[in-house]
Amino acid sequence: MAFKLANGSGKVIRKIFWIVLVIGVILFLQMKFPDEISYVIMAILGFAVVVFFFSFWFFRDPDRWPDLEEENDRAIIAPADGTVIKVDQYLDEEYRMEESQRVSIFMSVFNVHVNRYPVKGKVEYVNYKKGKFMAAWNDKASEYNEQAVVGVNANGNQVTIKQIAGLIATRIVCYADVGDEVEQAQKLGLIKFGSRVDIILPDETDIKVKVGDRVKAGETVIGEFFT
Repeated sequence: MAFKLANGSGKVIRKIFWIVLVIGVILFLQMKFPDEISYVIMAILGFAVVVFFFSFWFFRDPDRWPDLEEENDRAIIAPADGTVIKVDQYLDEEYRMEESQRVSIFMSVFNVHVNRYPVKGKVEYVNYKKGKFMAAWNDKASEYNEQAVVGVNANGNQVTIKQIAGLIATRIVCYADVGDEVEQAQKLGLIKFGSRVDIILPDETDIKVKVGDRVKAGETVIGEFFT
């Protein structure tokens, strides 16, 4: 399988490359500096090179397919890689406008950060909101952190997906536009450097994950609609 980078990652990688290049030029001219300063520059360059190559791994974009034994139109797939940190009741006042169930998935810097649509349907709502950068596992992050909110109508079932910035996230990338017809496991976007994704579902949804479970975007079934 060919190694792929996520769309929207190029700008970050280019910035890191130029930082490494500048530090490398300074190191090349190190004969002008005392030995103590040269060692510091070498250490900084080494760190920058590690970050540069880590960024390629961080923005990896593996192929993903739903883990279904047979076609199931009622299945809901995880929108993000990571660990389930919350399964609870939630009043969605932005898209669904009613009492709902919420599943929150925390993505560490070691997880794939490409997000995917959990269901097939039509995008009816998109809203980007600036906000704070609290730790993604904080209960208040879902309300106050910078986020992109996408509402999808899946054959009458309304689903809200929140891409939520974390403590060190630099940017949310969201590909969604109102009116888009989307497929399950299709790429929704990504969040750069640590974050969280909430999926908000009808109250009667059969949730199949619990706190502590590890899930994969585009593969793991996290629930089923009753209709």
